[in-house]
Amino acid sequence: MKANKRTVWFLTLLSLVAVISIFYLKREAPMMSLDGMAIFGDNDAVTVSSPVEGEADTKPVYADSMQLEELRMQVQNERSDLKEQLRIKLSSADMTAEEKSAAYDEMDELIKRDSAEAMMEIQIRNLGYPDAFVRKDSGKVTVTVVSQDGGHSTKMAAEITQYVMTSWEDARTVQVDFME
Repeated sequence: MKANKRTVWFLTLLSLVAVISIFYLKREAPMMSLDGMAIFGDNDAVTVSSPVEGEADTKPVYADSMQLEELRMQVQNERSDLKEQLRIKLSSADMTAEEKSAAYDEMDELIKRDSAEAMMEIQIRNLGYPDAFVRKDSGKVTVTVVSQDGGHSTKMAAEITQYVMTSWEDARTVQVDFME
């Protein structure tokens, strides 16, 4: 019974700390106004207009990271289908031990590749790029990077290529694409 009382007290204290923290964060944070922003049904674009009436100057703002998210989702769907096929092989009674071992090794390799690509995306973002998408297939690495203000150069591509080649020893070719 003492453990239950301790748990209740702990959860009560934790809830109190959370409520007080949210109160102070909300109190100190300025309220952001969304006046002048119109969001259309299209998720890829947001139109920002001037709050002053009479000005008809509106500019579309496109989210390049949405395109990268679509690529990520496509790769994730492909790989989850492959993982499901491998799970079916692993649970099948008709498969031999060698075939199950090969399926397990392939699944393990897929998980390692997923995590390595995610880590490389984070590392490329840490180099100063807003967003990146990395895909590795049998020694070929494709890197898609969102460039800032449309500025990209061979020097930037060489920097990313060098970084990828030094990070992955089995990367034979690296292709760097810039999105504006």
